[in-house]
Amino acid sequence: MLPAPPDASLSISVELVTGRGRDWWPRPGRVFLAGRRHTFAQLAEAIDVAFGRWDLAHLRMFVLPDGTDVSWSAWRDGPAFPGTRDGRTSHLDLVPVGASFAYVFDLGQDWTHLCRVRQPSGETPEPRPADSPRPYRGWGDLPDQYGRQQADDPAAAPSARGSSALLADLPPILPSWGARA
Repeated sequence: MLPAPPDASLSISVELVTGRGRDWWPRPGRVFLAGRRHTFAQLAEAIDVAFGRWDLAHLRMFVLPDGTDVSWSAWRDGPAFPGTRDGRTSHLDLVPVGASFAYVFDLGQDWTHLCRVRQPSGETPEPRPADSPRPYRGWGDLPDQYGRQQADDPAAAPSARGSSALLADLPPILPSWGARA
């Protein structure tokens, strides 16, 4: 993994892995252009908007490659949760180029995402990041945050999930990820 200059741009691919009791396959994803000085809270907001989330009053957490938790709450002022770094002040420069980390939105529904940091390639629309991270590429069908199929549908109940072979290829950042012996 290579260190990047503090003002360098990053390309961060984000794939939806699980949510609402389901393992998503094929995994929908988005690629973001970000700066090393953007915060984890800024990246989370960009991810949530790009993945079509509209009820944002939920807990969020990143799990970094070394196991460090980065968290905060949009509805709770004050310090970060005990034992975690504050996502509103922690910058993306904590994650080296080439590393993978996890993002979890809504700890009750467990919308988990695999994030991978890369140097931007020639496909980025601009050489420098904007004021906040933003998507520039994407693929796949995005599920509704509450499982609705139509505007007047009630929220669907989450499905139960057991251990899935769809998670075996993931790095063991979260407890349910990666092959287990």
